[in-house]
Amino acid sequence: MVGTVAIAGVTLEVLDIAAHHAAVQAAQAGATVNFAGVVRDHDDGRSVAELEYQVHPTAGTIVAEVAAEIAAREGIVAVAVTHRYGLLAIGDVALAAAVSAAHRGEAFTACSDLVDEVKRRLPVWKRQVFADGADEWVGSA
Repeated sequence: MVGTVAIAGVTLEVLDIAAHHAAVQAAQAGATVNFAGVVRDHDDGRSVAELEYQVHPTAGTIVAEVAAEIAAREGIVAVAVTHRYGLLAIGDVALAAAVSAAHRGEAFTACSDLVDEVKRRLPVWKRQVFADGADEWVGSA
């Protein structure tokens, strides 16, 4: 059995972790693991005011490829993952992911790998705006 990709892509829209969770529900799934990557108010000892993500035009395709690779694993039922771009405030969800699987171990491992691979491969640039007005660009999420 090959799992399905329920959601995969990038968006300017606010992310809903509950929608990702619901998208991967299925009768054959014994476990679902969700992840919400949230914009925090600090980085490396500095106060952060907001973040801005910019993505390469291929970003949605990359997310879909990663999701398909994870969904193809033994025991995976469904995968949902979306990375947000644009201007985000503290507390906003930047990355939403959910994986359902036959068993909890497979679901935890697959969700962790999904997040790691998206962060590793996604062509995205992050601009951090600090509370003092300074900013910096980081080469990837």
